[in-house]
Amino acid sequence: RIGERHLTLAELSRRTGLHNTTVLRLARTLALSGYMVQREEGEWRLGPAAGWLGARYQAGFDIHNAVEPILRELSRGTQESASFYVREGDERACIARVEGPRSVRHHVRIGMRLPLTLGAPGRVILAFSGEPGEPYEEIRRRGFHISMGEREAEVSSVAAPVFGLNWRLLGSMCISGPTSRLKRG
Repeated sequence: RIGERHLTLAELSRRTGLHNTTVLRLARTLALSGYMVQREEGEWRLGPAAGWLGARYQAGFDIHNAVEPILRELSRGTQESASFYVREGDERACIARVEGPRSVRHHVRIGMRLPLTLGAPGRVILAFSGEPGEPYEEIRRRGFHISMGEREAEVSSVAAPVFGLNWRLLGSMCISGPTSRLKRG
């Protein structure tokens, strides 16, 4: 669990469901490669090799590989366009998008920059970046935002935040389409 620095052998055994002798053998094997370290008190903690492994994972992680399948699923499930936006200064930029299958739809190009203060994706980014006041307090409480014709009269969207490691805000994901098809409730 986050915040736990070390665990006893008995706790490792309980959490893994493995016998104490098996856990001890595995911990010692992992310690030989630097993935675990035994403290003087006898408790175990992650070793430096585990940190290196985490860094390698982070370096190889591509947000597009994680976001695009979700955008495809959202678009398929809602029959609307789905986008992922990130903050770039005082604007938001669309960095991934899947167009909805209908001929009448909301159009945004990848790379397009839009205001943060208009539309659900921008307001979600502001809210989860700590912007004070309403409507941002309510967006944080609810966990998402719906925009009905805010940026463009005929376009509505619903957006939610996307978080990375340690709850760091990466951006917002949204579905958007004609207001006539996206109703509150």
